[in-house]
Amino acid sequence: MKRLDRFILKSFIGPFVAILLVVVFILMMQFLWLYIDELVGKGLSMKVILEFLMWGTCTILPLALPLATLLASMMTVGSLGENKELMAIKAAGISLTRIMTPLMISSVVISIAAFYAGNNLVPKAYNEIYTLRDDIGRTKEEIKIPSGTFYDGIEGYILRVDSQNDNSAMMYGVMVYDHTSGKGNTSLTLADSATLRISKSKDYLTFSLFNGCNYQETNVKKYRDTTLELQKVEFSRQDLVIPLKNYAFEKSDSSRFGDAIKSMKISQLRHEQDSLRRKTGEARDLHYRQIGQGSSFVMRAQLDTSVHSGISRNFDRPDFCKWKDLDKKIEAYSEASLAAERMSSSLLSCSHDVYEYLFYLRRTDVEILKKFAQALACLLLFFIGAPLGALIRKGGLGYSAIISVLFFVLYWVVDISGTKLARDGAVSASTGAFISAYVLAPIGLFLTWKAVNDSAIFDTDQFKSWYRRLVSKVKRIFRPVRIVYMGTPEFAVAPLDRLIKAGYKVVGVVTVADKPSGRGLKVNESAVKRYAVEHGIPVLQPVKLKDPEFLSALKSWKADLFVVVAFRMLPEEVWAMPRLGTFNLHAALLPQYRGAAPINWAVINGERITGVTTFMIDHDIDTGGIILRQEYKIKPEDTAGDVHDALMELGSDLVVETVEGIIQHNVETRVQRSFIQGSEVLKPAPKLTKALCHIDWNDSSASVVNLIRGLSPYPTAFTELVRSGEKPAQLKIFKAHARYDLGKAEPGTVISDGKSHMAIATADGAVALDDVQIAGKKRMDIKAFLAGFREPESYSCTKGSSLDCKSAPSATNTRGEGTSNDSPSRV
Repeated sequence: MKRLDRFILKSFIGPFVAILLVVVFILMMQFLWLYIDELVGKGLSMKVILEFLMWGTCTILPLALPLATLLASMMTVGSLGENKELMAIKAAGISLTRIMTPLMISSVVISIAAFYAGNNLVPKAYNEIYTLRDDIGRTKEEIKIPSGTFYDGIEGYILRVDSQNDNSAMMYGVMVYDHTSGKGNTSLTLADSATLRISKSKDYLTFSLFNGCNYQETNVKKYRDTTLELQKVEFSRQDLVIPLKNYAFEKSDSSRFGDAIKSMKISQLRHEQDSLRRKTGEARDLHYRQIGQGSSFVMRAQLDTSVHSGISRNFDRPDFCKWKDLDKKIEAYSEASLAAERMSSSLLSCSHDVYEYLFYLRRTDVEILKKFAQALACLLLFFIGAPLGALIRKGGLGYSAIISVLFFVLYWVVDISGTKLARDGAVSASTGAFISAYVLAPIGLFLTWKAVNDSAIFDTDQFKSWYRRLVSKVKRIFRPVRIVYMGTPEFAVAPLDRLIKAGYKVVGVVTVADKPSGRGLKVNESAVKRYAVEHGIPVLQPVKLKDPEFLSALKSWKADLFVVVAFRMLPEEVWAMPRLGTFNLHAALLPQYRGAAPINWAVINGERITGVTTFMIDHDIDTGGIILRQEYKIKPEDTAGDVHDALMELGSDLVVETVEGIIQHNVETRVQRSFIQGSEVLKPAPKLTKALCHIDWNDSSASVVNLIRGLSPYPTAFTELVRSGEKPAQLKIFKAHARYDLGKAEPGTVISDGKSHMAIATADGAVALDDVQIAGKKRMDIKAFLAGFREPESYSCTKGSSLDCKSAPSATNTRGEGTSNDSPSRV
């Protein structure tokens, strides 16, 4: 045995023994309370009382052992956790399962001991208790003559005394009626005083009377002489000896109660079970024969399967169920009714005859199974107590012990209920005996799984969150929070749609004013306005956010909360208006990429992680306290459009979560500088310019590819194809990848086979084009482009801007500022 096992066993055995003694004592007091009325006043010796209590203690062991196992295992493991010993053992690489192994073995040993105690000791104890209770019940109460009243506690005599001296035990004013002759009040003795002595064996008492007289009538009438004779005898002392019976406790043979169900071992119970089943079967067979041979069945032969070998045939009487007239039919129905009543009476008699056998048979079945169920309970309660100790990490008699006792009370109530139902025949014997195991086993498995995986059994934060959500839903029904939504591009439509579908009350939408765009100067509406109009939501489109008419109309909506997604800079008159404040959704992990094009710049700079952030708007630009952030992993092939779509979904969920948190008052803002690690440099996200979109082929292949990805699909990176004597042609590049196997060439040199690939040399390799669009043509893949573009190798590309994308200048930005353009660069 290893030291760890010895340490754990020593920690377990001590509490187990102590708790077992305490539990036995408590249950023994309850046992004594039940039978106290049968013990007092009988003059029982201490030996008899102690023997009665000893056997009573044995009967409560099946209940005490599971409770002691539960509390001891909880206290042992809980103490290890409370003293940080459990943590140290786990840190050494020892799992909780290994720690609990010696305790598991101990609980198995306790379960086996409980089974043997329940099968051998408990039946003996019940037998002795039944015998002692019968013997004590037959023992008469001690003789205690009260003063001033007639006392009939002595068989054949009635006594009365006026007063008694407690110190000398002398009684005064004594009156004794002798009824031993059975002739009434024919013998009366009056005395001035008297004393009472009982023999040691309590088989007689001596009543010494002083200074009195005795009156006695013959009470016999003769035919000729009807007078009664009265005899008076005076005395100075008279000793009256009265024989006593059953005033001394006498223990009888305990074999008288050996046939009681609780006094039997399993072997005896099985024998009793077989006898009861045989008697039940015999009673049923007898009634079956009586019913079959009775006059109720007319066509017995046709119904006898032993005659027809199970083959069903039609009745061979053509006149069966046919009558000549109505009187015959009525007579037949009357006879059939009487036969049915006789049959019902016979079946009822059968059920009454077998009821007693079935009742005792059920009790026997339950008692057999209970011996196994009580032993199993020790093991199951261990798998509740030990995990509870590991989870709560408290080993004392605090709330952890209270929780453990509640589990035991659950076991006790379920066990009693199941046993009663099984004895009454409502459920089967196995179900009634093991119903507590059916309840405890899943609980034990769940708690053990939680403990092994170090999971919290009850997450208070999660419960509080659930409660706040419930309160929020109730408030949403009776007093919904009024929300005003502010946004412009397609990116802002998804969060608005998610709020509407989640059941929040959006009372109005604020978006940019309609303005002409395109070659035909057609008036275009923002994506958010189109959605609001489709869903019947009021819309405000201010040209200036400080316009008094706009502020008055906005205030009339009586909003509780403003939600801003991809909108303009808000003045304080606007964002300070709602009582719950104003928050913004930003398409980056603030404090990084503050500005108008966070998605594009995150891809251009080759970031692997980006995300969305909700923050409260304040006086500065994108600097408010951060509420929530959600990360997104950028894939190597993702373009700005791909990231835009992904963040739009993440942002929608984050907006709903933020709104719910603000309504529940369950949000905490953090200053943005708390997210800056060490010497991390903040990267801006200024507006995208045409100069930035012009590719500089003097840059590295990776930087050029990231620039193409970050500007796709809008505003799109481009280059100019130049050939001597021709006007430069602008080529937009939507997708490309780096190549380092095409040799060294001057940056901007076109490398192509004219059929399947086309690459442009960079400072350290080349960039192979995958998806392009030349001016005046539609977008196409590179093979389709080369099919109509001759001699591409004769072209070269302009060098473009020398602007370093990674060191782009900061741009002044609003809180989610952008235009009505639906491109991701404006988010």
